[in-house]
Amino acid sequence: MQYVESWRAVAAATGAADRAAAEDGVRLAYRSAGLAEPEEFVWADSPKAAVEAVEKLVGAGRSVRDEVRTRPWAQERRRMYDELGPAGWSALWSATGAQLWETTAALAERIRAGVVAALAQRPEDESAVRLVLLDAVLGQHDAAWLAAFDGRGDRLDGLAEVARHAGWWWPYERTVVLSERPEALHRDEAGRLDRGDGPALSYSDGFALYAWRGMPVPAEFLAELSALTPERIRNEENAELRRVMLEFYGYDRYLAESGAEPVHRDETGILWRIALQGDEDVAMVEVVNSTPEPDGTHRTYWLRVPPTTRTAKDGVAWTFGLDGGTYAPLRQT
Repeated sequence: MQYVESWRAVAAATGAADRAAAEDGVRLAYRSAGLAEPEEFVWADSPKAAVEAVEKLVGAGRSVRDEVRTRPWAQERRRMYDELGPAGWSALWSATGAQLWETTAALAERIRAGVVAALAQRPEDESAVRLVLLDAVLGQHDAAWLAAFDGRGDRLDGLAEVARHAGWWWPYERTVVLSERPEALHRDEAGRLDRGDGPALSYSDGFALYAWRGMPVPAEFLAELSALTPERIRNEENAELRRVMLEFYGYDRYLAESGAEPVHRDETGILWRIALQGDEDVAMVEVVNSTPEPDGTHRTYWLRVPPTTRTAKDGVAWTFGLDGGTYAPLRQT
């Protein structure tokens, strides 16, 4: 659909908000909901700072999120469902919002978790922070469902305008708190937060999320990656962090430098196993490409296989969806 890519760009947008355009969008959203326009706009540099600003509001009135966001969305969805029918609505969602939903929903959840971790100093403080987050409209991170309704009526134009120009926002009767967009966003090819040398998501006030291929990691952990050794990897007690270390360091390099011994070899390759305390073994098959490179050398590849693999042939067969007994290639390439 023509709208998907434009909304994908909205969801990934970084840099300063267009505050005037966002505030105009808020006013339109309030009018569309039959509400008086807000009297005051408060801007914050990040969702974390916005939650802190909300907690300090005086005389802002009740949250009007239901009127501004929840009800219009539900009514428009019902209208489209009735107009298109179950199959038509499903096809529309599959072609639009579903294309963006997984990555935007995951990112929004990571931001929520980051805000809670930053502001809830004690476990008993978490519920108060989460309650404030429930009042948020997600702005640019509502791109998935806004994409489904784009070009199909003007009921949601106000919400769409805010999303195009700002981050999360909190609508109350008299006051609206709006957040700036991130300064930087780094993701891998699967759309997961990913950066090995700094924050994967960062805002101008210092609020940031660190991740490696989607997995949350401490900031100080990333600083260690450039100085890893096999011994440091073996001594890491957290199994998830150890996996990140191995991916960053390279399984083949770890095998070469840790003095590992092969557990099986046959005509297909060599099976290696890395025993990790408190975690499943890592099994790798070393295979050599029989087709020479232009310089006459033969490239070596490392295939990650299930930890239960017993022979090199079983491991290579597994990569083709076969078992060792039926794997019999006519020619190696």
